[in-house]
Amino acid sequence: ARGLPALALADSDGAAVGDLVLAIGNPFGVGQTVTSGIVSALARAGRVGGPGAAEGRQGYFIQTDAAVNPGNSGGALVDLSGRLLGINTMIVSRSGGSNGIGFAIPANLVGQYVAQAEAGAGRFVRPWAGIDVQPVDMDLAEALGLPAPGGVLVRDLHPDSPFAAAGFRTGDVITLIDGHAVNGPAELDYRLTVLGPSGTARVAYRRDGAEAVAEVALA
Repeated sequence: ARGLPALALADSDGAAVGDLVLAIGNPFGVGQTVTSGIVSALARAGRVGGPGAAEGRQGYFIQTDAAVNPGNSGGALVDLSGRLLGINTMIVSRSGGSNGIGFAIPANLVGQYVAQAEAGAGRFVRPWAGIDVQPVDMDLAEALGLPAPGGVLVRDLHPDSPFAAAGFRTGDVITLIDGHAVNGPAELDYRLTVLGPSGTARVAYRRDGAEAVAEVALA
């Protein structure tokens, strides 16, 4: 099919907490519905879910208080310019109904799926990091002599890791990827995924108290 109407993708990294959004879907099968709310939080990384949620999912999400009830999954979360900010995916709820804690897959990740599909890919491919990391909390920051918690500590690298090829080693603390903060494994995976399996990542890190930047070729 050609000439179908389509939403433009918003830059989900440009969203801010408090931005007004609309959630479109088919809650409880009653028909197309629009609810309004705000962006409640960004970078909800890791496993989210709980009593009343369909399942706990590992990922990186936009949180919204726009009502996202069962049946809204797959619907659009749009900004006030009518651009796709995310795809509604789940709620966290004790009752099974919306309590104002909904989650959407960010548009920048959606865009990478679309790009690979348009290129003819039969399955979605993520870049391989080949590293094992852990978040740097207050205790770990103090032990490492860092001024504040943040970033992820490289605990191990596969010999063929693109990070190893770029000169990274155990003990390095990765802080930014392409200017975006990285504070956990899910955030690291997300930042690499939106760059694509053949892209490059500009990675800022700390080593022995000094800050540095390296270019990592993704594959």
